[in-house]
Formats: sequence, C-alpha cells, structure tokens
Amino acid sequence: MDIALENHLMAGTVIPAHPLALDQHRNLDESRQRLLTRYYIRSGAGGIAVGVHSTQFEIRDPEIDLFETVLRMASEVCAEENINRPFIKIAGICGPTAQAVQEAELAVKYGYDMGLLSMGGLRDWTEDQIIVRVQKVAEVIPVFGFYLQPSVGGRIFSYDFWCRFAEIQGVKAIKCASFNRYQTLDVMRAVANSSRRDQIAMYTGNDDNIVADLLTPYVFTINGKKYQKEFVGGLLGHWAVWTHKAVALLEEIKTLKARGNVQALLAKGVSITDVNAAIFDPAHHFHGCIPGIHEVLRRQGLLEGIWCLNPKEVLSDGQAEELDRVYAAYPELNDDDFVSEFLSDEKR
Repeated sequence: MDIALENHLMAGTVIPAHPLALDQHRNLDESRQRLLTRYYIRSGAGGIAVGVHSTQFEIRDPEIDLFETVLRMASEVCAEENINRPFIKIAGICGPTAQAVQEAELAVKYGYDMGLLSMGGLRDWTEDQIIVRVQKVAEVIPVFGFYLQPSVGGRIFSYDFWCRFAEIQGVKAIKCASFNRYQTLDVMRAVANSSRRDQIAMYTGNDDNIVADLLTPYVFTINGKKYQKEFVGGLLGHWAVWTHKAVALLEEIKTLKARGNVQALLAKGVSITDVNAAIFDPAHHFHGCIPGIHEVLRRQGLLEGIWCLNPKEVLSDGQAEELDRVYAAYPELNDDDFVSEFLSDEKR
C-alpha cells in the first residue's frame, strides 16, 4: 500500500460493504452490480469492501462461484471511473488458512489494497491457530482485521488475542463489529497498548453505535502517560445505503471534533441507530439484514428487487413497515435526491 493510501486509511473514511445485485432468477445482475459500485464512488466514499457479508458469503459456494467475478467487476468499474483521489479497494477474505491465502492472492491479482479478514466459521480453532492464519494472510496482502459479533457467525476473542493481533506487521486496520461495549473496549485497549498503536486505523462496524463510536475518545494510561485512540471511520453494511449522506456525516463529525463540539451529533446518532434497527432487523436476530439493505436500494431504484442467493433470506414480518416508519421519521438521513440525480445521469 502506498503512503497516500495509507494516510487516507489512517485519516478515516467511509467504506460501504458492497451488496450483491441479483435478478428475479437469482442470477447476478451485472449492470446493477456495476451501477452500485459507481454509486459508491460518486457518493464520495473513500473505498469499497467487496466479497464481504453484505455481498453474501454464498458467492463462494462451488455451485454459485461468483467470488472472483464480483471482485473483478468492482475493480474494473474503479478503473473505468478514473478516480482522482485516494480510494481503498478491500476484498473480503474467509475460510481456513489455505482458502484465506488463496482469496488474498486473488484479491492481489485484481488490484485490491487490503483484505478484510473474517474470523467466522472457525469456532473450533484456538486463538493460536487463528493468529498463525492472520500472519499467513498478512504475508500476501495488508490485513483489515474484523471483530464480528457471534449472532452473525463471529466469536468472542480474549484481550490477549487482540494484543498479539495488533503486533502483526501486516495489520493496517481493524473493523470492530462486536456490538458490545466491553468487547469493543478490549480491542481499543489492546491496540493502544501495542507497539504499533499509531500504525493501525480503527474503523467502526458497530451499526448500533456508529456516531457515538466516531465521537468517543478512548483514553488509556500507558507507561505513565495518557494515550488516546479513536475510531476514524467506518466499514459498514449500513453505509451501503444513503452513502452520500454517510460521507457528509463523517465530515461533520470530523469538523465538530476539531472544534471540540460534539453534543449536536448525539441526537442524530440515536436517529441513525433507529434507522439501522429497521434495516438490520435485530428484532428478528438480524435475519433480514441483507434484504433490508436491498429493500432500501430497491426503493431508490438502484436495485430491481431484494432477491438473495438464499431464497429464505427475505424481509422479516413487519420489517417493511419499520422501513416506512424510519423513512418518514428521518427524511434528512436519506440521499434519495442524490440517487435520483445519479440515476438520471446514468441514463444520459
């Protein structure tokens, strides 16, 4: 990763987790897939994460076999857009060590800058085994660590694990999506106490606490001195929708933090959490999280439908009504006007 891109990562940016566009037959809708990538770029996002949870892990199944395809397509769109600013391309990486290394090599082949390394599906592995896996992947591509909540396939790790994780040279950032204050604190404290504390960018994935995460200074006493670590940006499925407003939100947060005035944003943070509850469906254990993203994009005209690879992944009972409610309650949070102009430009 070159120095300009690394500085961009450390300064903090908006990174949407890229969805998967399907047609009514549950086949890849290539035009809509490329449309989404262009939308994120033109919204001002500072990067994209492809092949992650929001892209649906089933893309790796042999009978579906879309992982390489979606990586390639997103990379092609980025090249076609001639982006004249720092923009980080992140590939989701999963599976046991051999698979993870192979996926990292594929990401490098298509010009990706980092790998978001999932810890899911490794429940029987020891923390020692997982550390070795991270080291192997970091030899291939810079690693974006990922603390994923257990309710969607993650697991809880010890403070000692994160201390060792932070010392791995190839780790450049960590996404914390533990949805738990205690576990979030473990990661922040471990990074703050590491020798690489100033070389690792912390990104929130806590969709239930986005604004508060970005506003909160984590202050620790290290060797008798105070040290402050903060979340600088977000890599979020939530930011796969209304992305133009997410970019404006992060800039507003940075401006107010610089002025020392953050109180004005706390109420907005509660509103965003309410919206997230409608989209991500915690009321039904996140069953409707991906369809919820798709439904918002469908309402905006960015997707044709909300189809997922798994036919059982649909909106939960009452979820559409919840989306109606938050759309009406918080019109200032959507970017419908921007999307309408974007789609009009696409038709010209």
